[in-house]
Amino acid sequence: MKDTERRILLGRIVGAFGVRGEIKLESWTEPRTAIFQYQPWTLRTPAGQESTVKGVRGKASGKHIVAVFPEVTDRDVVESMIGTEISVPRSALPPPKPDEYYWIDLEGLQVKTVDGVELGRVSHLFSTGANDVVVVQGSRERMIPFVQPDFVKSVDFEANLIVVDWDPEF
Repeated sequence: MKDTERRILLGRIVGAFGVRGEIKLESWTEPRTAIFQYQPWTLRTPAGQESTVKGVRGKASGKHIVAVFPEVTDRDVVESMIGTEISVPRSALPPPKPDEYYWIDLEGLQVKTVDGVELGRVSHLFSTGANDVVVVQGSRERMIPFVQPDFVKSVDFEANLIVVDWDPEF
């Protein structure tokens, strides 16, 4: 798949809200309500069935988002949708600002130290709250804080490379 066609997972349906078909979403966008800016959505049920929806509206409510899907007006329908993932093509997202990156764009990049020691490739990233962490799979797994310029010295998409200031023994 071309990078622009890769799907980006933005959230998941986690429950019903009320009895009129409102849907509780978990959103991984920043801010959480930005999920509504990226439509249409591809919905993928836990069983693997896919469909497309657009025109979804919603608002923040506690730790979740409450959404209204067109033509969904019944709580039973919503409960059958729990666990459904929400994604969009990578091309639907705006370009990142300078020195900002979408995690999916970093996945698969090679990681080397400033001294040229190969550590492996980016498997995935996760957030600790304090900072993001790059998980590098190579001869062993390494977790490197994605802190620029302290640990991450450069990201070069042309060279498919991240250069880090990191002790290869750590």
